[in-house]
Amino acid sequence: MTSVTDPPQGSFRLSMLINDTRYRSYTFQFIALVLLIGFMAYLGINLVSNLAAQGLNISFGFLGDPAGYDINQTVVEYDSQSSHLRAAVVGIINTLIVAFLACVTATIFGVIAGVLRLSNNWVVRKLMAFYVEIFRNIPVLIWIIIIFSIMTVSMPAPRDFRGDDATAGMLFDAFAFTNRGVYSPAPVIDGASGWIVIGVFIASIIGIFAYRRYATKKLYDTGQLLPMLWPSVALFFVPVILAYFILGRPITLDYPSLQGFNFQGGLHLRGSLIALWFALAIYTGAFIAENVRAGIQAISKGQTEAAASLGLRPGRIMNLVILPQALRVIIPPLISQYLNITKNSSLAIAVGYMDVTSTLGGITLNQTGRAIECILLLMLFYLTISLLISAVMNVYNNSVKLKER
Repeated sequence: MTSVTDPPQGSFRLSMLINDTRYRSYTFQFIALVLLIGFMAYLGINLVSNLAAQGLNISFGFLGDPAGYDINQTVVEYDSQSSHLRAAVVGIINTLIVAFLACVTATIFGVIAGVLRLSNNWVVRKLMAFYVEIFRNIPVLIWIIIIFSIMTVSMPAPRDFRGDDATAGMLFDAFAFTNRGVYSPAPVIDGASGWIVIGVFIASIIGIFAYRRYATKKLYDTGQLLPMLWPSVALFFVPVILAYFILGRPITLDYPSLQGFNFQGGLHLRGSLIALWFALAIYTGAFIAENVRAGIQAISKGQTEAAASLGLRPGRIMNLVILPQALRVIIPPLISQYLNITKNSSLAIAVGYMDVTSTLGGITLNQTGRAIECILLLMLFYLTISLLISAVMNVYNNSVKLKER
């Protein structure tokens, strides 16, 4: 029997959801989500009604129409009669290529510079500080234009390589550095055997990481120090070399050669790709260097002194004691730097590199007049790739953070 003074059941539950600390945070998050969905729905309805009033509508049918323009660097098959969707896919692939290359290179530059910024050598320390301050405080667009200008002005033209020898002026008779880009040998895969060799190589890389992880765990558990260098080198070279010769050398190289006024064959890395790649790498590497330096300095100096008192060499102290702990500080801001690289790659239009912003958000948008659709697709792509990068890096971040008991 309910007392006259008892509050209604619905009011009691609402009060519990708002005032109880176990549920309050979820309640406000749910309310915020409902309000956000309502606001976005209002904007969508308003957009559709305004377009209808102008006799327009949102349609993605234009993606099936012929693009009518060429793309100067493609990985997949494409020509001017391919669809706008195909052009967008080519632009997406080009964006992912430069983002991946820049992330890897920036990480290498940043880790090296960050560690050397703490060097006991005054000259090395000041040089790294100079690198960080110079590249971090000048906009990345300027570095893109500077590197691209240096390549187009200072590098020789392909006709300058002409001589009695077909490979005259080429580095190791295989690489040509020109004002149109870099020409290098391209791998030619012969059937399924070639892909088996590539699979063996990937398995070797995975094996190296697995062995190093096992050796580190064994060191922490038992104190037994297993060799790292020569097993890693053996795993890297021996399996793939054996597979390569056993399967009859299924992978060959196609070398570039000067034919007429340009090089033919091989792999062509355009100057726009190289300029964008290295500009993003050296610019973001300066920020990563500061993250690495901060992560190392966050570790108590007593850790280094304790490891040194046990007889560990400086290199092992850094690899086994300092960096594993510093990663907990380095990884979160490193995720943001990877996201910045991916988004800054949209500056490719400044040097004519055909990324997704130049194709879908540039030529396709201008030809079709479908600005809303193109911008929505661009937003969806950058949102998706950013969320994927964050998800992958957060998984790694969770694997290195402190585990509470």
